[in-house]
Amino acid sequence: MLSLLYQEGPSTEGIFRRSGSAKTCKELKEKLDSGAEVDLTCESIFVTASLFKDFLRNIPGSILSSQLCDKWVSVMDQGNNEEKIKSIQRLIEQLPRANVVLLRYLFGVLHGIEMRSEENQMNAFNLAICIAPSLLWPPVSSTPDIESEFAKKVSSLVQFLTENCCRIFGEEITSLFGEM
Repeated sequence: MLSLLYQEGPSTEGIFRRSGSAKTCKELKEKLDSGAEVDLTCESIFVTASLFKDFLRNIPGSILSSQLCDKWVSVMDQGNNEEKIKSIQRLIEQLPRANVVLLRYLFGVLHGIEMRSEENQMNAFNLAICIAPSLLWPPVSSTPDIESEFAKKVSSLVQFLTENCCRIFGEEITSLFGEM
């Protein structure tokens, strides 16, 4: 999925913003969940993006870990960018290895999309609005006002992660998928 999003996402206007066919997504999710082979190259890239966001939303406790939720949300309240980056790197070290690997590939994809935002209309802010709710959520539900404020903070964090992914994850993030 990420490889396909890496290849087609940068040239697709509104990637992650537009939804794929709900019926197709449901059918493909059932196939994937049953372990069946699925050829996503035959589907709309918006279906792949929708399936990927659904996959992220179904990671128990979220990819960024709901246990670290307060720490993630408070990162953006810190001083300068250097302090934010160091705090983010310390938080990433506390995540399970599989989550870190997935995050690196995800932000490699988001970086590639952002680099061509004039073509696809998906700058770091727009990407963050679309993808942030799939990356982190509070461990308990609360009032709509608190949840709205939380969503803004997570979006701000994801925007920062996207804009600074090379400094956070290393320059090699731009070549994780090789030369495609």
